[in-house]
Amino acid sequence: MTTYPNLMANLFYRLVNGAKKLRVLVGVAIAGIGLLGFAEAATDFCQETAQRALDACQDAAESARSVALGKCENVSDPAARTDCRKQVTADFQDALQTCQDGYASRHAACQKFGPARYDPVIDPANFVRHVTNPFFPLPPGQTFVYEGHTKDGFVHNDFIVTHKTKVILGVTCTEVHDVVYLDGVLAEDTLDWYAQDRKGNVWYFGESTAEFENGRPVTLAGTFTAGVNGDKPGIIMEAHSLPGDFYRQEFSLANAEDNALVVSLEATVNVPAGVFHHCLKTEETTPLEPDALEHKYYAAGVGNVLTVDVRSGEKIKLVKIHVN
Repeated sequence: MTTYPNLMANLFYRLVNGAKKLRVLVGVAIAGIGLLGFAEAATDFCQETAQRALDACQDAAESARSVALGKCENVSDPAARTDCRKQVTADFQDALQTCQDGYASRHAACQKFGPARYDPVIDPANFVRHVTNPFFPLPPGQTFVYEGHTKDGFVHNDFIVTHKTKVILGVTCTEVHDVVYLDGVLAEDTLDWYAQDRKGNVWYFGESTAEFENGRPVTLAGTFTAGVNGDKPGIIMEAHSLPGDFYRQEFSLANAEDNALVVSLEATVNVPAGVFHHCLKTEETTPLEPDALEHKYYAAGVGNVLTVDVRSGEKIKLVKIHVN
């Protein structure tokens, strides 16, 4: 039979022992939280993103290979079937190489961006109605006309700043209708959306684009809207650019990933629209086209005056600006 004093002593022992265990559990929990925080801080999210994109690219290449081989199985002629399989193998290797080149491009960009997540904070109250950045002004009703010769033919590009707007992430964006003709035939038709913050940075909130062949759309690749499917806006023009600045112009992983590097603030450009001094020169790259490299030149009070394909030497020049 348990006496009252023994009962009290036993209860006291249990309480003390329970408290000790509780302190241990709390300590373990706090340590665990600390380790999680350390792991979070130590994670290179930029490189993790690059690896995820590589995995997805390789998976897509493997999927395309399987489909193509399936089609080869339905080629009756043995010789033609063999040729089909060889072509599939070659295409697959090319696709894998493109994946690796894209990863290398993202990896190099991460060295400049750093390990943090790309997650810009967009506060509609921090944006103004009109885009007036000196190097990227967008006066509604104005059209910028660009032309140039390329290996594919003669390019004519109308960059039309409309009076239309589109609200994205609560921000009222200026809509630009960007139309490209190749030898007089429609090649690309795009709606772009831009907005300027109070500091003067011009943000790119997305685009709806289509490329055409023989009058018919063949791809909508590059289309994205900030805030949809994890896509995010980027900066198309900084308020106060300095040589060496490197920034994302858009972020739609594996779909639209242009980056820009400020090269110079003192370039001189001679195009049909005039001679421009003290131009801002950028170098634009994208992991989606690892071999592509463009230099763009922007004149104060005008905007983009020249685009140069560094690999081919092809130039698209500002010809004139007119009111719609």
